[in-house]
Amino acid sequence: MNYPVATYVAAAVVGLSLGLFGAGGSILTLPVLVYFAGVSPVLGTAYSLFVVGFTALLAAANYLRLGLVDRGALLAFGVPSLVAVFLARLYLLPSIPDPVVRWGEWFVGKDELVMVAFAVMMVVAGVSMIRARRDDVRPGEATQPRRSFLLAAVEGVLVGLVTGLVGAGGGFVIVPVLAIRWGLPIRLAIGTSLAIIAAKSLIGFLGDVQLARQIEWSFLIRFTAVVCLGMLVGVAVNRRVTIATLRGGFGWFVLLAAAVIVAIELCT
Repeated sequence: MNYPVATYVAAAVVGLSLGLFGAGGSILTLPVLVYFAGVSPVLGTAYSLFVVGFTALLAAANYLRLGLVDRGALLAFGVPSLVAVFLARLYLLPSIPDPVVRWGEWFVGKDELVMVAFAVMMVVAGVSMIRARRDDVRPGEATQPRRSFLLAAVEGVLVGLVTGLVGAGGGFVIVPVLAIRWGLPIRLAIGTSLAIIAAKSLIGFLGDVQLARQIEWSFLIRFTAVVCLGMLVGVAVNRRVTIATLRGGFGWFVLLAAAVIVAIELCT
């Protein structure tokens, strides 16, 4: 199947967002796949997990090299999230009926529920990051984040379940949690988020056995390659901007994307 050039241009923007903010890749990936490439939202969530997981893995390797990945957060927050997202993709998502709700001739379908849930999560995450105030961290600099491992595990499960349902890597939720609740400086939160996203997204993709026959691998690999190129540019730009710009840009970017999704869903 032939896809419009705009699909691949948008894929580059997805990668730029992921490399720059450590999040937002899946926020853009799903709308791009649905609105540009014509992929169904449910199948698009599977594509999104693969694309974001693979590109996040490349970006996380760079942050790990710079000492900007918190290993404690990977264990306390990441592991419970991995288990939750795998179970959500394997059992919970397939069990949701379609339509989800029906009143006479009016109904809410499974696809619409996925997109609306995406928008709600994005608004909450965007507002949180705009209001947050955290300091920067230099590569290799020691930090003393305020940690509660039990709370991190509970939050990891919740984030894994929710992001597993909507096919998101979850960086737009993970970054605020690590920066605000754990007290990690923003760049350390971004690096740790990328590592968690990579593992969680790829494991979640493995849970999509029911969608395996619908995946168009040639398109998925091309799309992922373009995202990776955009991500490399984003990582380079990340080193040249201030922390206030990163934090504010992330929040406003998420809010703008949420508004676009809501507008499209209301008009269709």
